[in-house]
Amino acid sequence: MRIVNSVAGMQRLARRWRAGQIRVGIVPTMGGLHEGHLSLMRRARRAVGASGQVVATLFVNPTQFGPGEDYTKYPRDLGRDRRLCQEAGVDLLFVPRAHEMYPQTPDAEFSTWVSEESLSQTMEGASRPSHFRGVTTVVAKLFNIVLPDVAIFGAKDWQQAAIVRRMVRDLNFPLKVIVAPLCREPDGLAYSSRNRYLDAEQRRQAVVLRQALQRVRAAVRQSKRPLPAATLRREVKAFIQQQPAARVEYVEFFHPETLQPVPSVQSGTQMALAVLVGKTRLIDNLCL
Repeated sequence: MRIVNSVAGMQRLARRWRAGQIRVGIVPTMGGLHEGHLSLMRRARRAVGASGQVVATLFVNPTQFGPGEDYTKYPRDLGRDRRLCQEAGVDLLFVPRAHEMYPQTPDAEFSTWVSEESLSQTMEGASRPSHFRGVTTVVAKLFNIVLPDVAIFGAKDWQQAAIVRRMVRDLNFPLKVIVAPLCREPDGLAYSSRNRYLDAEQRRQAVVLRQALQRVRAAVRQSKRPLPAATLRREVKAFIQQQPAARVEYVEFFHPETLQPVPSVQSGTQMALAVLVGKTRLIDNLCL
């Protein structure tokens, strides 16, 4: 597995692959890798085939963290991440430097941004106002640098995947976005780099996210008519906050493609939630 740090070096390789008609798959990550990430890398291999190139990117993107968030303590272990990528069959690990991704000089700061203006207004966008501007900007830059034919994102970040797909459509990026299924740990907690922040008791309580999703899915399946979203939201919050360490940030019911909130919940509605367990912010979602 090759490791590339420079933007120029990655661009040279990308142009060479394109000239040779070699298919390229990209899996953007911030490191802190887990089975969820590795499943995306394996999905990328299937998408590009044995003769293609799978590129994993590892960059803790400062612009998608807000004030007081966990940028400085976000998990960083390049040696471990490198080993996991190699075991997952990645061909190239792109680990760019921040000063190249966000170039600036004494008289000219970085000032060009990519901003999606519709899907990014609710849920994570409402809770973290500058988050998606940072995500779309860095992903657009990675697409321009790596020149992939296919990009793999995970369904755990449902809103993020929808926004990336919209950006690709609106800005005419010549690639396909694949959203791969969410992966869960044996106890049902969605894989996340932030899970390692939880102590043993918080980890036990954190499975309440999955339990809440399952309770609503069961209610939808058993009901012969749509259920009021407002009522379900109150019930979900009350259920989650029975756990002493848990505090609900949002519970939303929405159309899976448009992300528009729905007043009543039925089969096919998407549900998403964000919960603080102790000081650790966790998200999860489910198609009901």
